[in-house]
Amino acid sequence: MTNKCTKYQGLFIFADEKTFLSHVDSCDECKAEHEKMERVSALIQEVKPLYRQNKSRTKALKAACVMFALFVFGVSFTALDSKFSIMDTLKYGQAVSLEDMGFPVDSYGLLMVE
Repeated sequence: MTNKCTKYQGLFIFADEKTFLSHVDSCDECKAEHEKMERVSALIQEVKPLYRQNKSRTKALKAACVMFALFVFGVSFTALDSKFSIMDTLKYGQAVSLEDMGFPVDSYGLLMVE
């Protein structure tokens, strides 16, 4: 029964590159582990641009959704605000003011409170 080498992780983290690579060259178990790590690293490097591109698309989509929501709410509130004057114009031929309804108003057409 042979002992498995457990130095790979410690050397990878704490040793300088020269010491680490010299151990990897001399130890078959660490060499196999290092080859696995290199393959994983290559896969990560291959996927990185796609991940960044997808992330920027997500940000652009979120910004477009927010702008669309602001546009819809702005148009909705404007339509709701002007709804009453539109209905008055349709019913009476002109917008009904407070003065037409018999309320006391000042020179600006605002309701006057005594």
